[in-house]
Amino acid sequence: MAHGGPQGQLLGADGQEVQPEALVQELSCCGVLQGRPKIFLLQACRGGHRDTGVGPTALPWFWRWLQARPATPSHADVLQIYAHAQGSSSRGSTPGGPDQADILTVYAATEGCVAYRDEKGSDFIQTLVEVLRTDPTGDLLELLTEVNRRVCELDVLGPDSDERRKACLEIRSSLRRRLCLQA
Repeated sequence: MAHGGPQGQLLGADGQEVQPEALVQELSCCGVLQGRPKIFLLQACRGGHRDTGVGPTALPWFWRWLQARPATPSHADVLQIYAHAQGSSSRGSTPGGPDQADILTVYAATEGCVAYRDEKGSDFIQTLVEVLRTDPTGDLLELLTEVNRRVCELDVLGPDSDERRKACLEIRSSLRRRLCLQA
């Protein structure tokens, strides 16, 4: 959790600015962490845009799509199939693997947007905890998609306006295998 700047930089308590990508790069080059998943959860603004959301005039097919259960394999299903196809050679560390592999970054706001929080905390973090408590051993990408769905459905009030706003997470993944937390 940090304050974010207009170009997505994180503002430290010491007044220094750093791009999240620089932190990711620093940890990705660490030899001990190669071949291991690295998860970054960033609760910070990435700009000043405040999303008003899609009003009730949205197309009917879009609302049906949002409410429908997925009929085609999800991204996580494809990753799981790929991991199983690789067999035991895909387990453990991967010497010589790409530096940018096995990284999962979740932003509390899309690029250019405000990340909301109030005196009760962050809707993103609170929803994440709620979803993880419900299914602590589920596939993390699927759980994060559920967190995003719930956060997108919320109406939030910003500290500078009485108008209701919307929030949406941004999830970036270069994971090479299915990732499940152990309870």
